[in-house]
Amino acid sequence: MPDSNADAIAELDTRIADIQENLRVLVEQAAAYSGGADEELAAQRIAGQEAELDRLTKLRDELVKAKG
Repeated sequence: MPDSNADAIAELDTRIADIQENLRVLVEQAAAYSGGADEELAAQRIAGQEAELDRLTKLRDELVKAKG
């Protein structure tokens, strides 16, 4: 029987990696933007991705603790 906790951790690892890549792209795009509206939009997108990364990382850490 598969370990559902391990599967959940693997899924979170994938999602975390995706968000980290999104953040890298957004930061590169933000560096290229000029103008207040573009910069504000980039900052909002980055903040949203950072919040999601924090949430997923905490969830993953809780699952790892529960597994161990």
